[in-house]
Formats: sequence, structure tokens, C-alpha cells
Amino acid sequence: MQELLSTRTSGRAADLIGNYVTVSRPSREDRPWVLINFVASPDGSVATGGRVGGLSSPVDKEVFRLLRSVADVILVGAGTVRAEGYGPHRPSAEHQASRRERGQPASATMAVVSASLRLNLQSALFSDGARPIVITPNNVEAAARDRTAAHADLIMAGEDAVDLQGALRQLHGRGVRLVVCEGGPLLFAKLLAGGLVDELCLTVSPLLVADPVRLLPAGALAQPAALRLAHVLEDDGHLFLRYLLASSDRGDR
Repeated sequence: MQELLSTRTSGRAADLIGNYVTVSRPSREDRPWVLINFVASPDGSVATGGRVGGLSSPVDKEVFRLLRSVADVILVGAGTVRAEGYGPHRPSAEHQASRRERGQPASATMAVVSASLRLNLQSALFSDGARPIVITPNNVEAAARDRTAAHADLIMAGEDAVDLQGALRQLHGRGVRLVVCEGGPLLFAKLLAGGLVDELCLTVSPLLVADPVRLLPAGALAQPAALRLAHVLEDDGHLFLRYLLASSDRGDR
């Protein structure tokens, strides 16, 4: 057992959270490294009034920006896109410069998972910035597919439902090595149940909110998923936790 809480100041927040950028995240042979990023309350809620902003903090928002800054693709479910009003990735000039030094484009590609293609194609995500990717199954309505293809690059994966493993395989074939997934909970659950998650970055907010939107829906997993704690940071009552999935035998080496 270790006592982790200390009243000593360990260093500047910017220096401590820089670890989120520098750790090793090697892709697998057939898919990218998949990192899940969430903020949650101690009772497991990931929203207040249907939105995540009330649980966040200035440092959590910086962690959010840092993780985006190293991503090749930012993956999000269509419901979260609608609820949070997603737009294109707009990194700071500093993050753009760091990306170019690593050989990445100036911004990450947004990728939306949608089984129905009920998307607002006039929103900023589809009309302002680089073309996003939309991941959808093969049996989606042809008219909706054609409308979406005018605004986004399509990845067709699965027949009646999205095949996330197949979609990740296609992303890997396009040179994608790191996917940062920002939810929502249903997408997280499907990735986790499919053994497709390598890392969980979880900020625990010092608020009890009892919101019905939970980190994982009840019954989402047939078996528990074992985690290995990689680091713990604290700022103003918020805990910043990095976990590696026990099934992921690489990373941080």
C-alpha cells in the first residue's frame, strides 16, 4: 500500500501534465493505440444536465487539449457530437508547431461514429475546417450516405451495426497510429467490450451529481476489464488518473 496524497506542491501543473504527451503509445499491428478520455464524478456520472462542462476544471481542460494535440484522430459518437456541439479540432499555435515537429498534420482529424447518419451537415464540424471522417455500417440508407459523403470521408464498417474493430483497422491502413476517443459512454462501452481500448485517462471531479449519464451503461460488460494504474495527479480536488488496460502489454516503456 502507498500513501499518495501529500500537501507538498510537487511542481507546476504544466510540467506535471506534460507526461500525457511524452509517454509511449505504440500502435498495434492491425489497429491504432486507442485512448479514452473522460471526466466523471465520484458517483460515476459523466455529465451535469446532459453536458460535461460542469465537471471539468482549468487543468482538466488543458489535459483535454494536450491529449487532442497528440492524436491522429479524435473519435466521438454522433450523440456526443450533437449534445456538445462539436466542431473541428483547432489546436493552439504551440500545439500545431509540436505536431509538425512529430510529422503530424497541424490538426487531428475528427471521426464520428453514426449508425444512422442523422447528422447536422451544416454544423461547424462539417462546414468549417478539414473534412471529418464518418464511420457507418454498409446497410445505411443510400440517400443519407450520399448526402454525408459530400461533407465527410466515409468509412464503411459492418453490416447492420458499426464494426469498430474493422473501422480501426481501416484507420490504421490510412496511417493512423493514435486515436483519442472522447465518448460518449456507449461508444466507450462498445470499444471496451471489444477489447479495443489501451488507455483510460480519467479525471475525477470533486462533485456528486447523480446524473443519469454514466461512465459505463449498466450491463455494458460481460466481464470486468482490469486496469493498471500508470499515474495519479491532483489539483484543486480533481484527481487525474491514467490507466492502462491490463490486456495492453505495451506502452510506458
